[in-house]
Amino acid sequence: MIQLRFANQTRVREFFRYAPVLASIVLCHTVAAAQTDPEVPQSEEQLRLDVQDVVYVRPLGDPGAWTHIASELASDPSSDHPALVMNTAPGVNIQMNSGQEHLVSIRSPVLTGGAGQGSFLVLIDGVPTRAPAFGNVNALFEIPYETAAGIEIVRGPGSARYGSNAVHGVINVIERSPADTESFAQASINTEDRLRFDGVSTRKIGDHDWMLAGSVLSDPGWREASGVEQQKLTAKLDGNMGPWNWLLTVDGTNLNQETAGYIQGEDAYKDRDLARSNPNPEAFRDAWSARTNLRLQRELGHGELTLIPFALTQRMIFKQHFLPYKGLEKNGHDSVGLLSRYALNAGNVDWTIGADAQWANGYLTETQDTPFGFFPGDSRFPVGVHYDYTVETISLAGFAEARVRLAENWRLLAGLRAEHHDYDYGTDIPAGVFGRFKVAADRSDRFTLITPKLGVTWSAPAGVDIYANYSRGERAPQSSDLYRLQSLQEIADVDVETNDSIEIGMRGQLSSGVDYNLAIYAMEKSNFFFRDADGLNVSDGATNHAGIEIDAAYRPETGWRWSGRLSYSEHDYDFDRIVANGSEVIMKGNQIDTAPNWMGGFSIGYAFDNVTIDWAVEHVGRYYSDAANQHDYPGHTLHDLRANWQLNDALSLFASVQNVTDERYADRADYAFGEDRYFPGEERRATFGLRISDQ
Repeated sequence: MIQLRFANQTRVREFFRYAPVLASIVLCHTVAAAQTDPEVPQSEEQLRLDVQDVVYVRPLGDPGAWTHIASELASDPSSDHPALVMNTAPGVNIQMNSGQEHLVSIRSPVLTGGAGQGSFLVLIDGVPTRAPAFGNVNALFEIPYETAAGIEIVRGPGSARYGSNAVHGVINVIERSPADTESFAQASINTEDRLRFDGVSTRKIGDHDWMLAGSVLSDPGWREASGVEQQKLTAKLDGNMGPWNWLLTVDGTNLNQETAGYIQGEDAYKDRDLARSNPNPEAFRDAWSARTNLRLQRELGHGELTLIPFALTQRMIFKQHFLPYKGLEKNGHDSVGLLSRYALNAGNVDWTIGADAQWANGYLTETQDTPFGFFPGDSRFPVGVHYDYTVETISLAGFAEARVRLAENWRLLAGLRAEHHDYDYGTDIPAGVFGRFKVAADRSDRFTLITPKLGVTWSAPAGVDIYANYSRGERAPQSSDLYRLQSLQEIADVDVETNDSIEIGMRGQLSSGVDYNLAIYAMEKSNFFFRDADGLNVSDGATNHAGIEIDAAYRPETGWRWSGRLSYSEHDYDFDRIVANGSEVIMKGNQIDTAPNWMGGFSIGYAFDNVTIDWAVEHVGRYYSDAANQHDYPGHTLHDLRANWQLNDALSLFASVQNVTDERYADRADYAFGEDRYFPGEERRATFGLRISDQ
């Protein structure tokens, strides 16, 4: 029997008190809009910008694998972490840590440090959320997935239109268009007293459409001292100015969380009391970000010109509980840039050419407040300031892509991108070596990236697309790769990381209505920058990656429906590394740690006229937790149940039970500094809520 309870009845009362208020705001707004803003006919010259035509990274039909996650899943209140949404794509394995923290994997191991920051390009409507050199290993808590129209995940290196950091994949959040969006509000609470409110409001003002979307999460945390408060807000306004269509977007996020650290000891995650404990009650993370962009689009000559000037800023402070000396880090950066695209048709060729520019200025400080050493007299971790520097960067890029119709059923895609990155670094503390830490003297660095792409697609008579694709992903070093040095490192050792990928695949729809995708890939990566189990940086690693991914779905309006995904991959080290006095030995052919071979999921359900019920299973296979392949995690399988009841056109109720079998598992297993470490997975919980809309 499944037993569920709410830990705090006061929060239950808060839910039922505020949920109707949020819904009433949307309904009142909708009535007011209908009374004051009648529909205004538009001439052909005043047709509004269709954002969906220009924000996708990989258009339908292009060679290569990608997944589109629909808005229904992205905004599911039981998915209160981006990992729960994006792990429904094959080949994606985002590990949850504490609160909203996470680490990302797309056709890769789960990556940390500079590799985790710079191997995945994160976009909102095709616009980068950060400057290339200032990535965030927890970048997904800065995106408004809760109110998105969908999420696009490109698996493998990105196209020539998108450059540095698209090494293993691209995550692109597609926001709702103000002209086509319904107003809605939804509220939910779960049995761990986690409250979440999401809403979208739209309105017409004269010739303009505007949208306001927001999400609020209040979570006391299921582990000790691990509460999370998070707020997100997005505003959009569209219009016309002469020949230009324009869309203005402003969004921001704020996160305040108390962070629960790793629990240690072999199989520690199986101990219920230990799993709920927090060995690092002093740990926390406070972060905020803000972004704005203006999308301008017009016809020009025989093509269409798109210009997107944008600006962004972010600040973050957190305790590095995952490091033994537990330093305090503060970082931030400000950036402005311009994306430009010109698309035109020339006979059998569709051209897209463009140029991008971005300036950024960022800083990082790290301090250690209390003494630490692995043994008496250990002076490698001195108390005081370890780093205090600023970095100014300029990146310039140009690219061209051609889509060629070779014959009736054959299409060729060829693209090339060139980028140049300038770094100007300055330190506010004296240069030198301080224990394990090395502070570089003021300097400038430059990097050039060349990323080609070539693919061909054959559309078979049966409605099947078969493709072959080559692409290269590269990333300029993160500023922390270059200037957050350790005592034995030199900046000259850090180079552009390169990932060459070949892929074949097929996709289509069966006569029964089943959609399917199959992809097989192989990749070679050089100049891989990562941190080993002893906390030492490696700047010249080489790795190999290969795998097969398949997903299929059948979703009729009523009746039985199902979907499934399965991936098998091998991720191996392609170099030897033996460090004197080090505990971790890397040998060529070792499997990369935190890289399960098998991952998959399946859901089956039934859709009545007004009720849907789904059962979902997710599996993560065994993986090594250290590069020496001496320690491992056995994997886990989780079960969820979901139900939705559409009471009428405006109101629906929903409920779900996560981890139905109350499995004892780890969201993340790691071996470092001589210890097995885990972020334990959450126990069985249930979520209840309601949604009200104006349609």
